[in-house]
Amino acid sequence: MTQSLGVNARDYKAVLGHFCTGVTVVTSREGGEPVGFTCQSFSALSLDPALVLVSVQKTSTTWPRIRKSGLFAVSVLAADQQAVGNRFARSGTDKFAGVPWRPSPAGLPLIDGALAWVECAVVDEIDAGDHTIVVASVTGLDTGAAGEPLLFFRGRYLEPEMRGAVTG
Repeated sequence: MTQSLGVNARDYKAVLGHFCTGVTVVTSREGGEPVGFTCQSFSALSLDPALVLVSVQKTSTTWPRIRKSGLFAVSVLAADQQAVGNRFARSGTDKFAGVPWRPSPAGLPLIDGALAWVECAVVDEIDAGDHTIVVASVTGLDTGAAGEPLLFFRGRYLEPEMRGAVTG
């Protein structure tokens, strides 16, 4: 990571790791095959028009495959889906092996058991350091399973039983 204004990568991760994020899986299809990756940099961006953003590492080998279609889905993972989050964070494996999923109305893979899903169409990509910010319009969405979200905090998943006891 390039240092800017005296900020080093270790301190950056340590401080910003105190911001708890949800965990999602971003999916699409390439040549009829499902593709996807774990993403914790997903956010609502605009209500009118309905836009979201996803921040993708430039080293991702999956994003270029998703970009080709221009469409993707985001599945918001539930607290009991740590294994799914880990599986989609790895490169070079069949990420969908053993992971139950179903097609969205547009035919995009949705992870079974997720709390919610959003279908998206790429609107823009913005260069941002070692990431690309993807702005996408929302083309479909719905809630899924009831439950608590999978959260990432200080470099690891936050166990459900620890949510009320998180302290600095």
